[in-house]
Amino acid sequence: MAAEAAAMAEPEPEEVEMAEPEKEPEPEPEQEKEEMMMAAAMAEPQEPPQQEEPGPGPGLGLGLDSDPDPERPELRFEEEDIPHEEELLRQPFSVRCWLRYAQARRGGPGRRLNLLFERALRELPGSYKLWYQYLRLRRQQVKGRCPGDAAYEGANACHERALVFMHKMPRIWLDYCQFLADQGRITRTRRTFDRALRALPVTQHHRLWPLYLQFVRRHPLPETAVRVYRRYLKLCPEGAEEFVGYLRSAGRLGEAAARLARLVNDSTFVSREGKSNYQLWQELCELLSQHPGRVGPLDAGAIIRGGLTRFTDQRGRLWGALADCYIRSGHLEKARDVYEEAVQTVMTVRDFTQVFDSYARFEESVIAAKMETAAELGRDEDEEVDLELRLARFEQLVARRPLLLNSVLLRQNPHNVHEWHKRVQLYQGQPQQIIRTYTEAVRTVEPAKATGRPHGLWVAFARFYEDNGQLDDARTILTKATRVPFRHVEDLAAVWCEFGEMELRHGHHEEALRVLRKATALPARRAEYFDASEPVQNRLYKSLKVWAMLADLEESLGTFQSTKAVYERILDLRIATPQIVINYGLFLEEHGYFEESFKAYERGIALFRWPNVAPVWHSYLGKFVTRYGGRKLERARDLFEQALDGCPPRYAKDIFLLYAGLEERWGLARHAMAVYERATRAVLPAQRPAMFRIYIKRAAELYGVTHTRPIYQKAIEELGDEAARELCLRFADMETRLGEVDRARAIYTYCSQICDPRITPTFWQTWKDFEIRHGNEDTIREMLRVRRSVQATYNTQVNFMASQMLKVYSNATGTVSDLAPGQSGLDDMKLLEQRAEQLAADAQRDTPRPPKVLFVRAEGSREALAALSQQGNPDEIDLGDEDEAEPDEVQLEQKRVPSSLFGGLKDD
Repeated sequence: MAAEAAAMAEPEPEEVEMAEPEKEPEPEPEQEKEEMMMAAAMAEPQEPPQQEEPGPGPGLGLGLDSDPDPERPELRFEEEDIPHEEELLRQPFSVRCWLRYAQARRGGPGRRLNLLFERALRELPGSYKLWYQYLRLRRQQVKGRCPGDAAYEGANACHERALVFMHKMPRIWLDYCQFLADQGRITRTRRTFDRALRALPVTQHHRLWPLYLQFVRRHPLPETAVRVYRRYLKLCPEGAEEFVGYLRSAGRLGEAAARLARLVNDSTFVSREGKSNYQLWQELCELLSQHPGRVGPLDAGAIIRGGLTRFTDQRGRLWGALADCYIRSGHLEKARDVYEEAVQTVMTVRDFTQVFDSYARFEESVIAAKMETAAELGRDEDEEVDLELRLARFEQLVARRPLLLNSVLLRQNPHNVHEWHKRVQLYQGQPQQIIRTYTEAVRTVEPAKATGRPHGLWVAFARFYEDNGQLDDARTILTKATRVPFRHVEDLAAVWCEFGEMELRHGHHEEALRVLRKATALPARRAEYFDASEPVQNRLYKSLKVWAMLADLEESLGTFQSTKAVYERILDLRIATPQIVINYGLFLEEHGYFEESFKAYERGIALFRWPNVAPVWHSYLGKFVTRYGGRKLERARDLFEQALDGCPPRYAKDIFLLYAGLEERWGLARHAMAVYERATRAVLPAQRPAMFRIYIKRAAELYGVTHTRPIYQKAIEELGDEAARELCLRFADMETRLGEVDRARAIYTYCSQICDPRITPTFWQTWKDFEIRHGNEDTIREMLRVRRSVQATYNTQVNFMASQMLKVYSNATGTVSDLAPGQSGLDDMKLLEQRAEQLAADAQRDTPRPPKVLFVRAEGSREALAALSQQGNPDEIDLGDEDEAEPDEVQLEQKRVPSSLFGGLKDD
């Protein structure tokens, strides 16, 4: 073991840098013979030569010149060899000295260099470095020669002698084996590889096997290669994929399939190429399906079917491989049976598509082959029948595709109600198949796992019998459906309602009432509606759908007492909706039971909260006001106050308007105004402007226009800018029509503070038109001043302020440059001073001046007065057409005061 470890740890030889030997001419036969004799002499054991004293002569006292042996090559030394020989005399066992000597002789003849290495190895036969350099030299010397040259034998003999001492060195074995392989000596190379495997420890075999396998793959010797691979797999079982690849390339498909089968069954196998177990299965199936007759004793069908159970997500491809195996074996009927089994068992649409397409291509190829054969050889009667049969079979296959696909989807989810309905549609026109499908559906679908509404299958099944005139069978189906443990109460309620509607369609009214009364009967064990732990049959009595249908039938077919009892039962069960309450109230009202209807409304109100109670309150209040008017005013007021208590702002407007209308018509005007005033605070912010307009209109009609002034003021204060602006215009217009010009001007002035001239130019145009009609020069100037002030208030942006400063500076200096700091003599303080002066001048100019009114006629002549009147006033504003002459005196006009100014109350 120590020797093996030493051999494993043997480093690669240190290559001594030597000059490449010059290509020597091919040696003559005498030289070759001499080299062989020298090799044989080196191989014989010899005693070490006696060292003699150096003496004179060309032999340097080595004893080589005296008494020469005629059978051995004569040693001759050159002048430059003397230092090396002297050093070797001093250190004959130094590897370094021998290597330096060999390096010095690299330029000489190859025979002398070989003789030097032979001398060195005679002294040091266990030196790995010397053997490595010598063997490499011998291989280089024969490089490029004919493989049959005798020099190869000499080199091979040299390698054999080296292996006597270096048999534990894998590098020597590798070089020798590669050298033999290059010579084309197949048997000798194989035996040398075997010797190397026997000589080297098993831990070094991994260095030999790649070269060995490469050698056996290079030559067309499959039997040898297979045996070598089998030995290799005992050491390295992970190389089985490579072996399988070689077997397939060599045509040994049986053994390849057997190896692949063992690999896919080995759970511990890890592929070197990174293939998964399924990919190995796929290769095996491909091999079995494409070469079914050459896989030997393997059962291709059983192997592929084993893959079907293991790889369920790839069944489509595996089924196709199994069918292809039978097709290539010539068993067409077995292939067709495989396809039929596949389309009946696959679970996914993808697998079904793969199998069906392969099936269709198979049928087409068989038909095409039959037709080609018939075209070449002619047709007889049997072949015609067979061809027609195959064509009909193919057409039937294409026609069956939707049903087969539906079967796949149902195998995926047998509780898919929609797919069962689709399957029934596919059997349209086949009553027996439809009945069989419905029967299978209602037996298969579990309501707790159903996808869709499971009651639809029962209803459709009963409807099928009903459409075919079998009413008793339809009743039987629906009766069975009422005992099915559905998941939701709505499903069972839908079955009962369908049962009642079926009886109504056939005119069996009493039977329909009996069915629905039975559905709404109290069960022996009552349960809450949403208690999923109880069966739906115990919770059906709280289904509003069944009760609503029963109420409709009782109202149409029953008596007043029975209908009232149904509605009362609905209210007692607390399952009523606002619409049910309203329907109950209308039903009682139609029969003249008004107080009963009001009680029904009140019971409904007690059941609901806002906002669900809103339609009940509206109906109740409207019916009560219509019925009693002002006869029960206090009761009506209590009802309205009760409705408004807790009413959300969204629903308050209609109730307030109805309340105010009641007070206007049968109550007091001040009460109505109080209701309107409350409404303006209780409604939504978006509804407040409309509410204020209604309030103002009703106040004007009841008390007169002057009574609306505080309402306008309050609305303008509380509403937003947009609504306040509109009301201000309406307020000002009202004051203008009343002749209160100053009031209107004050309103315009107040409203101007919320009107940006850039956004609301309409307001300013309205004010201007007002001043033109009712004002004078001073009021117009005041309006313009207010406009500038408001515009300056809204224009707070930096760019506007900069433009204003630029405008002031340009007006002061006559230029618009050098406003940037550091580029002008004006600093910030000077600019501010100029701005203040400009504003003061504008204010002085905007100050209204007293009009020049002449109360006493002047003493001057008429010509002077005419000239004075023709002088232009620089502050005068052009207000219209200059050609229109002003009258000397103001013509006052009397106008009748409108009756709306005073208003009035309606008589009781």
